[in-house]
Amino acid sequence: MAASSKRWVPLEANPDVMNQFIWGLGVPLHEAEFNDVYGLDEDLLQMVPQPVLAVLLLFPYSAQLEAERKAEEEQASGTSKQDHSKKVYYLKQTVANACGTIGLLHAIGNATSEIDLIEGSYLDRFFKSTVNMNPFERAAFLEEDREMEDAHSIAASAGDTEASSNVNEHYVCFTCIDGQLYQLDGRKNQPISHGPSSRNSLLQDAAEVIKAFIQNNPGSTSMLWHSPRKRNNPKSGEIIQ
Repeated sequence: MAASSKRWVPLEANPDVMNQFIWGLGVPLHEAEFNDVYGLDEDLLQMVPQPVLAVLLLFPYSAQLEAERKAEEEQASGTSKQDHSKKVYYLKQTVANACGTIGLLHAIGNATSEIDLIEGSYLDRFFKSTVNMNPFERAAFLEEDREMEDAHSIAASAGDTEASSNVNEHYVCFTCIDGQLYQLDGRKNQPISHGPSSRNSLLQDAAEVIKAFIQNNPGSTSMLWHSPRKRNNPKSGEIIQ
């Protein structure tokens, strides 16, 4: 599936912006929220509110990383696809600068068993409409979805920095499904498994993958990571940015 000619304004890596975005789309205020992760050392990870449902990572996207992605696709084209749980909700990115919103959809879409979305809300309708689609069909559905495009535009304009479509940064999501840590990157053709994980160790396991990424890409120093988590009440969860 070819990339779209559409180009959205990037979503700022700001928990306040992300929270208003997801709450407006159907995540109840008491159910989940985004929080900053201030570092990858264990002491800093311990400061993150629990339980963590997903981790979003924002990093500079370089020509080297794009070349590596294309090489991975060419290498995988003649081999069987990596096995992954059928429970993983994954969609391909075809709209430029939509990676922030796709990261949010990956985070929430893989936590619907723990987050009670408002019935009839945008997210409730989106996930019910796309549940039986493949990643490319979901991408086409999102590309034509004017309601999400408008909501993304409003959220992108709510940040502290001046909105610009000329950026080279990219969001990916880490989440745990069926005891495996998955990296969900809309630029890839499929989810990537990083081995065993659990809800209790998700943050630490994702941190180890991110540490290795930084080591292999020493120029990627301006990274931000956030985690959505369930909030601390009988029906809650949190997502970390």
